[in-house]
Parts: sequence; structure tokens; C-alpha cells
Amino acid sequence: ETKRLLLECLPFSLLCYIIFATHVFASPNSNNFPKLSAFLESVLRDPVDSVPASLSDDFETFFYNQTLDHFNYKPESYATFKQRYVINSKYWGGADASAPILAYLGAEAPLDGDLTGIGFLTDNAPQFKALLVYIEHRFYGESIPFGTLQEALKNQSLRGYFNSAQAIADYAEVLLYLKEKFSAQTSPIIVIGGSYGGMLASWFRLKYPHIALGALASSAPILYFDDITPQNGYYTIVTKDFKEASKSCYAAILESWSEIDRVASKADGLSILSQKFKTCSKLNTSSELKDYLDFLYTSVAQYNHPPTYPVTVVCGGIDGAPKGSDLLSQIFSGLVAYRGNRSCYVTNEFNRPTQSNLGYAWQRCSEMVMPIGRGSNDTMFPPAPFNLNSYNDDCSRAYGVTPRPHWITTYYGGHDIKTVLKRFGSNIIFSNGLRDPYSSAGVLEDISDSILAVYAVNGSHCLDILTAKQTDPEWLVMQRRKEVEIIQGWIETYNADRHFLKQ
Repeated sequence: ETKRLLLECLPFSLLCYIIFATHVFASPNSNNFPKLSAFLESVLRDPVDSVPASLSDDFETFFYNQTLDHFNYKPESYATFKQRYVINSKYWGGADASAPILAYLGAEAPLDGDLTGIGFLTDNAPQFKALLVYIEHRFYGESIPFGTLQEALKNQSLRGYFNSAQAIADYAEVLLYLKEKFSAQTSPIIVIGGSYGGMLASWFRLKYPHIALGALASSAPILYFDDITPQNGYYTIVTKDFKEASKSCYAAILESWSEIDRVASKADGLSILSQKFKTCSKLNTSSELKDYLDFLYTSVAQYNHPPTYPVTVVCGGIDGAPKGSDLLSQIFSGLVAYRGNRSCYVTNEFNRPTQSNLGYAWQRCSEMVMPIGRGSNDTMFPPAPFNLNSYNDDCSRAYGVTPRPHWITTYYGGHDIKTVLKRFGSNIIFSNGLRDPYSSAGVLEDISDSILAVYAVNGSHCLDILTAKQTDPEWLVMQRRKEVEIIQGWIETYNADRHFLKQ
């Protein structure tokens, strides 16, 4: 009945449907917007819809009847949908021992890839004797209200419930339910997230301190809103990464954009470029190629993980091109070095209609307005300044609404963060790798004795919460160890406080 009421109360105009159907796979400056994800793979393709075959039997999947709208009391607000969560209790010390709960907050992708890729929880569960909980973000994976993501995004009113405040309220409801289910009222909860999920983890601790004892926010660019961080912060670090890897590689990339335009201006220029870069379909504009290379360079910088270090791989290809190669042949050699020698290259693979791309396009057009851009001669990329008016126009064409660019800082804060959180917040780890372009908008200095910045100079995006490997460099091992020690300290202080108050 509530679902029927919801659908009756959520009319969808034919005009907006036509507009949306035309633009559903596009988003404002989508070709140039750096992706927010703990994994590059979730941008390129959706994780499998079922739990991976390699996943341990210790992981159990459940569904919670989640409230659609936590902040209203209209009849349709009481509608519910199935929200997926996964539990691993193998190492849990139990409620009687007040053993902790490590809760991973899902982000802009199906939960499946996180279960095997986010190793911080499973790697440290034995030491903490922790119950592990993974909760999927609403409107992703198997947690989509009333149908598919595409159907939900076509419904003007339904997609209005697709936002961060509703998402962290979901997490609060699930975690309180699990505490009651396991009689674990005294078990402290540590929330963990990466990238957008890292932002959610930090915001969750600030909004729900009575539920989460602390938060580990990995690679969370919480300062990339309004004018807190310079627009070119992201691309400045990408440029720095390449320049440090190889100055000749950096110089070749810097010069290549104008060369692409020069060749494209010829009568058969796009055919020449299509052949030179072995594109699977003929280029319609030079921008298609430039956007593809933009994605390549930003991705390898953002996910410049050891031991392969993709930036070094790309630069090795560019610098190692056969002697006498022209500039664009050198650039192509860098592409081949990273992507492998293929029969052809799909230049729009970064903009496929994956759940991550489709869902986050809406989130960017509603509240997650991150003004990422670059000017003239300040990076190795051609100028592409962020223009809010154009951004608003694109969102209006795609969804019939304009973004609220200041809502994130209004609701969660961000301005003057040191002064605000020094006396207000506590127990948050902001972890970063300084080679990650998004670290330009991360918290890189301690704010108080319990809101701490833990970073690695050579680290990359969300690297600290990925599964530990024997090949991990010592600096990464030490970064993770420091994070564990901080969390252990929070738990010990919590237990000491409980013991004192019982007396």
C-alpha cells in the first residue's frame, strides 16, 4: 500500500523523461571529471551481481527493510526497500566481551567488489576480535528501491531520496538494528570508508557520535567543495606525479594536446588519429581522444599502487618508444604500455553506463558539486576551468533540476575546519596518500589529539584500506599499523570509561 501511495505521489512528466532519456549516460563535464571510487574497476565495469565465488563462506548476506525517507512523515515516506548488508562473525569476541564492530560504509558502487578488495577489516578482525559489517549504499547494487537504477533515476521524486544524508541515516538504522539483534549494546562501532565512502564515514561520526565511536576516512576529499580547495588541486598533483616520474614524459604529454588538435584540423585528421591510436571506432572529434588520454593519466596517478606503479609504466612506454617516433607515437606507446597491445582501444570505456557512473552522475547534479578544473599553463593538461553556470545548465538538461553547490558545506561543514572540529569533533582518522590527486582536498594536518591526519608520501587512493600484500612497501605497512594503533587506543579508552562509570 505504501509503495502504491509512493508511486501515485511521485508523478513523472513526459518532458523530463524525454530529456533524461537523452542525457542519462551523460553528466556535466563527465568526460573530464575524475572518478571517485576506491577501485578503478568499478568505474569501468559493474562488479558481479552475486557474491564472488572466491569469497569466504564466513560472509553471510542479509537484507534489511530500510525506510525510504528518514526525514519526513508523509505516507510515502514510510515505504521500505531491501538494503543489502553482509556480516562476517568469524573472529568476533562476542557481545559479552564488548568486542568491537568494524562497519564498512558502502559508496557509489555495488558492494560486491568491496567484500574482497577492502582488506582492512578482514586483515585486522583477528586482532580486534571484531564483528565485520558491510552495508551497501542505497540505489547501488542490490539496494535499489523499486526496480533498477535506470528506472529509479527516471523518477523525479524517487531519485530525490538518493543522497548522502539518507544514506548515512540508513547506516545508522542498520547498525542500531544489528546491535539489538546481537545484544551488542556495549560493543563500540568503528566506521570505515574510502573516497566518497570515506567522506560518509567522517560525516557519520560527526552526525551520529552516539552510534560510531570513531571513523577511518581513507582518501576522503571533504574539502573539495565551495572554494575551500583550489580548482586545479587535483590536476596539479597528477602533473606532479608524472613530472617526478619522468620530466621527458611530462614534457611529451604537455605538448601532445596541441599536436592532437593540429592533426585533427587536417582534412583527414580524425582518420589519421583513429589509425594512430587504433581506436575501435572512428573518432568524431579530437576531444574524444583527449578525454580518453585525460582519463588514462588521471587514473594511473590516482591508483598509482605498488608494486607496479602505473605512472611509471605509462612514462616507461612514452620514454621507451622506438627511436625516431613522432610525438603522438610516443603517447600511443605509453597507452600500450599500460593497457597492453590490443587490436583496438575503446575510447569511451571510462564513460560506460555502470552503476557507479550513472548513480554518481545524479549525485553530482544534486549535492556532490566538487569544482574540479584547471586553468591555462598550471598543469600538463589543456585548460578546462570549472564553470558553475555551464554545470547547472548540463544538470538541468539531464535531470530537470539544478545542483545545490553549497549544501554539503551547509550540512556537514568544511570551511575553517580546524577551528570548528578542534573543540567539537573527535575520533576521526583522515588517511591519505600524497600521490593521490584527491589528497589535495584531504585533511593533511592533525586537527586535535583525536582527529588525526595519517598520510604516506608515496601513497595513492584508498591504498591503506586495501588488502595487505607481502609485497607492500614498509611505509604502507607502517601507515596501516599507525591507524590500527589509533583505533585500538579509542577502544581501550572507551572500555576504561565504561569501567569507571560503572563504579
